[in-house]
Amino acid sequence: MADTSFLGFQSMPFDNVDHHLETPTDRRIFAVANAMIEKKYSIDKIHDITKIDKWFLYKLENIVRMSDELSGKRIENIGPELILESKQKGFSDFQIAQLLVCSEAEVRHFRKTNNITPYVKRIDTLAAEFPATTNYLYTTYNGTTHDVSFNDRGVIVLGSGVYRIGSSVEFDWCGVSCIRSLRHLGFKTIMINYNPETVSTDFDECDRLYFEEVNFERTMDIYELEKASGCVVSMGGQLPQNIALKLYKSGVNVLGTSPEMVDR
Repeated sequence: MADTSFLGFQSMPFDNVDHHLETPTDRRIFAVANAMIEKKYSIDKIHDITKIDKWFLYKLENIVRMSDELSGKRIENIGPELILESKQKGFSDFQIAQLLVCSEAEVRHFRKTNNITPYVKRIDTLAAEFPATTNYLYTTYNGTTHDVSFNDRGVIVLGSGVYRIGSSVEFDWCGVSCIRSLRHLGFKTIMINYNPETVSTDFDECDRLYFEEVNFERTMDIYELEKASGCVVSMGGQLPQNIALKLYKSGVNVLGTSPEMVDR
């Protein structure tokens, strides 16, 4: 979610993996993956070197086991239970497609055909002391019911996701200005963004805020669930622009795209 160049818990090559396990850096998680996937280190050995709590290491091992379970199989030869389990463990359609050697579209078609779709839940801002009525939302496959109804047919605005130096305030201003303009015109508004330190993710700026990754799969899920009337892709910078054409070709009413991009 923080860096789109990485798919998730994946291995990277290291000359001395033990050194990178011992040394806390932003790349140590990939050294742990290397030790589990490539070196076949036991949980006890990784714990002894890293001092990472075994509870977390066992959770990472669950991801590796799920990858092994999917790897090399054909999507037409597996049951929906396996796909559901992989979604509940956080695998994206793209990750599953790479493991099954098929396309992301095939994975999406398979799970929708088998009614494997996420549920929308409210973020509990009251620690379960009282029922939460916030408009802060997220999607999950570990649910059985939705916390909201989908009758508004609002307009989705895609945020810029994680902020980097040189690309923060201007995208937030664009997103907020777009939402305010849409609300002024009488539209219900839906923001998809996952940086809490922004104005665009304030509770009173939009009607619904999804704390979710700005990618094709999640945008399509929310668009279809909400029966949205459109999706603005031009306010969040590179991440929304990267998926704009894919969204358009999938039937999304993409707002804020140029004719030149659509014609490609």
